[in-house]
Amino acid sequence: MKISDFLSTEVIIPELKSTDKYEAIGELIELFSSDPRVEDIEDVRKNVFDREQIMSTGIGKGFAVPHGKSDSIKEIITAFGRSSQGIDFEALDGQPVNLVFLIVGRNDLISAHIKLLSRISRMMNKDDFRNRLLNASNAEEIHNIFLEEEANYFDL
Repeated sequence: MKISDFLSTEVIIPELKSTDKYEAIGELIELFSSDPRVEDIEDVRKNVFDREQIMSTGIGKGFAVPHGKSDSIKEIITAFGRSSQGIDFEALDGQPVNLVFLIVGRNDLISAHIKLLSRISRMMNKDDFRNRLLNASNAEEIHNIFLEEEANYFDL
């Protein structure tokens, strides 16, 4: 299972407009508002927001991975957004977040959901990878960085 199997340029925002963590999560969720894989976008939004209220998904090192589970989707969906200015995500290290990776899974696909969370966390732990994402100029370049990273480290 590769992240690039779930991530396309259509669900990458090279510069988030939002300055608040819930606005940023909402901006990413909104990418799926007319996606046929999503039956109820408001249920998706509620589940991801509810998860965020339990504990911040701001992992640290300028990265957050908001996530949730919803049976209102037909398969796992992901999106990625970048904020040059940084967003207060109440991250564990207290630093602003520049890179936001959204994962929404189904309740009957928990194993795949956990594998994706683990894989993106390991990738984002690499300084060089995060720096390349921060310096990318557009969605295509961001997508290619994910592809290259997985090609180099497919057995993460």
